[in-house]
Amino acid sequence: MVRNRWLILANVSVGTFMATLDGSIANVALPTISEQMDTPVHVVQWVLTAYLLTICATLPIMGKISDIFGRSRVYNYGFLLFVFGSALCALSVTLPMLIVSRVLQALGASCLMTNSQAIVAEAFPANERGRAMGITGTTVSLGSLSGPALGGVLVGQLGWPSIFWINVPIGIIGFIAGLFLLPKGERKPRTEPFDYTGSGLFMAGMVLFLFILSNGQDLGWLSAATLAGGFGSIALLVMFYRVEKRTKHPMLDFSLYRNRTFAIGNVTAMLSFVSLFCMNVMMPFYMQNLLGFTPEQTGYTMMIYPLTMAVIAPLSGWLSDRIGPNLLTTAGLAMNALAFALLNTLTADESAWLIGLHLVLFGVGGGLFQSPNNASVMSAVPRQQLGTAGGLNALVRNVGMVMGIAISVSLYTTVLGRYGAVPESAEADAAMLAALHTVFWTAAGICLAALAVSARRLRTKGTLEEQQRA
Repeated sequence: MVRNRWLILANVSVGTFMATLDGSIANVALPTISEQMDTPVHVVQWVLTAYLLTICATLPIMGKISDIFGRSRVYNYGFLLFVFGSALCALSVTLPMLIVSRVLQALGASCLMTNSQAIVAEAFPANERGRAMGITGTTVSLGSLSGPALGGVLVGQLGWPSIFWINVPIGIIGFIAGLFLLPKGERKPRTEPFDYTGSGLFMAGMVLFLFILSNGQDLGWLSAATLAGGFGSIALLVMFYRVEKRTKHPMLDFSLYRNRTFAIGNVTAMLSFVSLFCMNVMMPFYMQNLLGFTPEQTGYTMMIYPLTMAVIAPLSGWLSDRIGPNLLTTAGLAMNALAFALLNTLTADESAWLIGLHLVLFGVGGGLFQSPNNASVMSAVPRQQLGTAGGLNALVRNVGMVMGIAISVSLYTTVLGRYGAVPESAEADAAMLAALHTVFWTAAGICLAALAVSARRLRTKGTLEEQQRA
């Protein structure tokens, strides 16, 4: 048993929070950056896209590198790279410099994300792992969902560079603490070659797939560019799968997915994040454009979800250590499906407290699901593959976010366009509400699909430790 495991968890939580926070904190700064750099918003959008694409393309690769060279070493170097990239972002005077700096920052974030769960899983025994994963799950949600509110305050008070400068002192402290706290271990001899071919195919296929998914609405879903990019990305990913099945030392070991617990946990996690990001993207539209909330009101109301999850997730993790994750994960998804159904009862005239009550349901459902699911996934793999498993777990989360954003925005704009209502009219409000309801019903269906997959876990009884022995 690792004696300073709770301090290790605190250090890992800081890194996880920073990495996930920067995926959303820049959203509110885009108009300001666009104005100051005299660049159209659709071009400035690459400040977000470059960060997200880089993380998704490199997570499994960083996981494999960590399994070879050591998780603590790669994690701590990730802190340094993240700090360096953040400082360059804050110092950027041109958009190309800012985008390149965001790529460097994302590489550091990838090192942090892919190793956080693996380090925690390695430091904690099975009977405490659920509670520890509950805390890391909370930091992921707090980071992902508190970015717009925190970013709005910083940009308004100190200017857009402040959203990047804030990472520098925290990251330096995290790096120094990691030198003393994180398990050292001996450097593993490099007994296997790195899979450059597989890594290259994966990066090319994943970046092209997510780019088309994110920009298909602007390009046109049936345009030649979208169809060519879509088929091209599928071809690259199929080639990647074939290479990985034949190579002796693959970058991504698909045998992990023969593990029923690991496979179910990953599928349900991705579907859960797809549905939740439909809510996360659309609720600000609903509150600001339909209810007339200010950005500050919207930010503070949206904070109710991650704050509720911050309370529920550790309790859920603690409970999963005693009764196992199966019932909790399924109950959490059922709660989220119910919450989506209730969103469709909202009208064009609601109060902030009623919206907050709906978001509380999402916080409870997310808290019940995330912690036990993460603990279940990380406990299902051999110790030597924890880095790869952590990278895959973070990958499905980020891919789910991108898909949720793309699906919700595409559905919303498509349904809204069919009405052709005059802006700021009763017809426009009805059209917006119909578009939102279409997104929310779709998200509820995705959540029910995740529930159906998760329900297969109910056939397995016992605590997490007992399931491991089985």
